[in-house]
Amino acid sequence: MIIVDIQQVKQRFSIIGNAPELNRAIDVAVQVSPTDLSVLITGESGVGKESFPQIIHQYSHRKHGPYIAVNCGAIPEGTIDSELFGHEKGSFTGALSDRKGYFEVADGGTIFLDEVGELPLATQARLLRVLESGEFIRVGSSKTMKTNVRIVAAANINMMEAVNNNRFREDLYYRLNTVPISVPPLRDRSDDILRLFRKFATDFAEKYRMPVVQLTDDAKVMLTSYRWPGNIRQLKNIAEQISIIEQQREITAAILSTYLPDSSFEKYPALYSGGHATSTEQRSFNNEREILYQVLFDMKKDMNDLKVLVHEIRQKNGMDPGGFPPKDFKPYSSFYPTEQPVKNDNRPAATPNIQDTEEYVEESFSLEDMEKEAIKKALDRNGGKRKNAAADLNISERTLYRKIKEYKLD
Repeated sequence: MIIVDIQQVKQRFSIIGNAPELNRAIDVAVQVSPTDLSVLITGESGVGKESFPQIIHQYSHRKHGPYIAVNCGAIPEGTIDSELFGHEKGSFTGALSDRKGYFEVADGGTIFLDEVGELPLATQARLLRVLESGEFIRVGSSKTMKTNVRIVAAANINMMEAVNNNRFREDLYYRLNTVPISVPPLRDRSDDILRLFRKFATDFAEKYRMPVVQLTDDAKVMLTSYRWPGNIRQLKNIAEQISIIEQQREITAAILSTYLPDSSFEKYPALYSGGHATSTEQRSFNNEREILYQVLFDMKKDMNDLKVLVHEIRQKNGMDPGGFPPKDFKPYSSFYPTEQPVKNDNRPAATPNIQDTEEYVEESFSLEDMEKEAIKKALDRNGGKRKNAAADLNISERTLYRKIKEYKLD
């Protein structure tokens, strides 16, 4: 068992915070580092998962060997096998020479597979073979090669949900998840939020040669109450924006609110109620599922607006707001001149209960339809730029490309 001062580890790897869950994650990373066990690091996007494979590598016997970090979600599906395992000359168009893959280059060291849940199923089978026997085959070759690497993987999706949906191999999941490390989201580290903001504000003041911004008491309350869907990455971006843009160096809640996006997680009733999430309400969602929650929220808002409008029309025409119209009520008479009778459009004269409208709409749209519509709106908002649309939807570009192809949105 390694005895290491957690504070020294934080200082060495620039980790800020004293949350018990964070300290536990660091301690597990240090204790597992002398072994060659595979580690799976889970946590939402932006929580700082990339620091933990570096801790594991630097405190292991492989610290003098190579360390390679690979973002699996950023490599196109058609070339990821070549990137990871290498290829032979002439194995595909553009393969003008032999090329070593990351597993060959990282021999004797550590390889960090970020966004491992984005790997295609065929590549997952190849990765499983490396984990089981240390063997792999270059693309276009029949020769088996050996490698001795420590694999640390990370994912920001619900891996068990991906397994249940047949998007990730169950056997590979359990091989990668030999030692699990969970990195807590920023909203569960409320005491660390102000520490992080002060650190970022100080760094940016030094970088841009300007006074450090200070938060008023009401701004501090707002900062710690916000749910931070983008976690530390989002907090750092906002600290940089404020440091550059605001001439007034004392930041009030009114100023801070202009930098906090409205479309935040606190608007999802399924995740959040009463302004603060409890431990039983905190749930982890697949990135693609988050699109559907945004659509459902928008639909709910539209339905509420529709209810208010219908309620006002009923009152204006002397109808019972919650029931049937009076016997002498003439449909649409307030909208059309009496000399121009309204043609029968086969619509009912009255709706027994307006609440049925919400039920009907919710049953009429499939999740696929809602997801497709959300993607179309994101593409429209970003002028067709897929990279920006993916960031808007908080999913990887690979997932967006796959969905565009699936729904024929080209």
